[in-house]
Amino acid sequence: MSRLEIDSPKRAKIVMEGLYKDLERRIESSPPGLCPVDMARAFLELCHAQTCGKCVPCRIGLGQLNRLIKDVLDGKATMETLDVMEETALSVMETADCAIGYEAANMVYKGLVGYRDDYIEHIQNGRCTCSYNQPVACVSLCPAHVDIPGYVALVGEGRYADAIRLIRKDNPFPTTCGFICEHPCEARCRRNMIDSAINIRGLKRMAVDNARANTVPVPEKEESTGKKVAIIGGGPGGLSAAYYLELMGHHAVVFEEKSKLGGMLRYGIPNYRFPRERLQEDIDTILSTGVEVKLNTRVGNGEGEISYNKLHEEYDAVYIAIGAHTDKKIGIEGEDANGVMSAVEMLRRIGDDDMPDFKDKTVVVVGGGNVAMDCTRSAIRLGAKKVGIAYRRRQTDMTALPEEVEGAIAEGAELYSLKAPHKIEADENGNVTALWVEPQIIGPIDAWGRARPIQADVPLLRIPCDIVVVAIGQGIETRHFEEAGISVKRGTITAMSDSEVKDVHGVFAGGDCVTGPATVIRAIAAGKVAAANIDEYLGYHHVVPCDVEIPPVSYEDKEPCGRIQLSEKEAGERKTNFDAFECGMTKQEACQEAGRCLRCDKYGYGSLKGGRAAIW
Repeated sequence: MSRLEIDSPKRAKIVMEGLYKDLERRIESSPPGLCPVDMARAFLELCHAQTCGKCVPCRIGLGQLNRLIKDVLDGKATMETLDVMEETALSVMETADCAIGYEAANMVYKGLVGYRDDYIEHIQNGRCTCSYNQPVACVSLCPAHVDIPGYVALVGEGRYADAIRLIRKDNPFPTTCGFICEHPCEARCRRNMIDSAINIRGLKRMAVDNARANTVPVPEKEESTGKKVAIIGGGPGGLSAAYYLELMGHHAVVFEEKSKLGGMLRYGIPNYRFPRERLQEDIDTILSTGVEVKLNTRVGNGEGEISYNKLHEEYDAVYIAIGAHTDKKIGIEGEDANGVMSAVEMLRRIGDDDMPDFKDKTVVVVGGGNVAMDCTRSAIRLGAKKVGIAYRRRQTDMTALPEEVEGAIAEGAELYSLKAPHKIEADENGNVTALWVEPQIIGPIDAWGRARPIQADVPLLRIPCDIVVVAIGQGIETRHFEEAGISVKRGTITAMSDSEVKDVHGVFAGGDCVTGPATVIRAIAAGKVAAANIDEYLGYHHVVPCDVEIPPVSYEDKEPCGRIQLSEKEAGERKTNFDAFECGMTKQEACQEAGRCLRCDKYGYGSLKGGRAAIW
């Protein structure tokens, strides 16, 4: 008889592993708006089923917590029940033998703290505070609430112009988002339950490549109201507001301090990611509505500037959408040396076709976001001999999109992870010679769920370089507005959820200057919200409709199918120029990808609640 045997997985174990993967996909595609209390109960029951039953806190305590949550859902609980739940959860957390028990209790405890109002609502009123205002997961997670299933179906049928018209109902930048949107809509795509999320951005790109936005006419405008709205800032947020206000019959006047419109779309995103001529397609379409533009016009109190107070007096409403265009300092020794530049400065110069001279130089970019990757990949295209990325956390912790990081590395960038900037070394002439960094080790998880780096017990590391690019975020120039009485908190303008500035009638604000640096689609959504509420403030209730007929649902089995990814030019070819490197879909690919859509607007809860907002 053999003493040992080679283990081979039993059929039950193989099936269970598959079910765990299915559960993971189901959780990943969980739609917004679910009752958090009921989800806490479901998760707790799963955790309880995983326990071995050895220790009392786990075996009995988790069962008690489950019973108490059921009492809340069944209307049998009182306010004292919450105190008992909290004490029980803390007791299990402190006494359970293993992570299966104490982490399950911790999950309940975090819920009691994080969404206590939902527990109270169930106890006092027998109902949940959550709502399904938008039952279609992808639409709900799109900040602008674009009708995604609708235009996906239109692209699948080759009706590209109609797809653009439908997108424009909620987003006047279809081309922009077809190229650079961070596609939050894909995060909860229910297709994840089967295989993987639909390539929504890729399908939008298919539409704008086959029906250029500036060739698709805008909707007919409402009759003029005689009202004038001043919009400070010609970026995506300001232009979005201007577009919808013009459609509603109000005259929008955009004040832009630079010589060209676009904001960070033009001055923050390099041409290889988003060609300027394609940006112009969206801008030209917006201007075709009658939007008036005053370029090279800065709002402020200096010579040659127009004051905010004057705009407030002369216009019926004001929308502040100045974005986040100032740079942030690292705060280390040597930061004022020759050869140190901010990401804002570098990308602005590139946007103005004033290319920095990086030829045969060694460049180090400090930062780990998308802007840092833009600087890195631009430096490579500007002829740098060597480009490195210094980041104080791990690669997996980078806030940049994974494909951007992978693209930078493929083009030759070197990643110095777990390296925190310490000082910048300069020669006797004040020119950068090196970046000194502090090696880090990964440490405790912070409140945001990210592992916090701590200094490693090793010597400083010297990275020789000629140029240091600081890409650690952007700031907002709010001084003139604060002096004029606009509320500013922690460097951002204070505005309510409807975009109105509190205690200042007729003034609205949105986008990066309110939220801090965020995504393009969030700025667009802010402009849409502002336009709707400015319209209400002016005494009107215009609606923005779209009469595009959506294709009927095709009743076919949804077999598992791989996701179509957009291809890119080979790294050795693309890194030599600023030409667009991403390739769009073929018709065959687009039809296949569109066919993967489960049409949540027509099935399940989407069907029950209507699924689609035809107007707003």
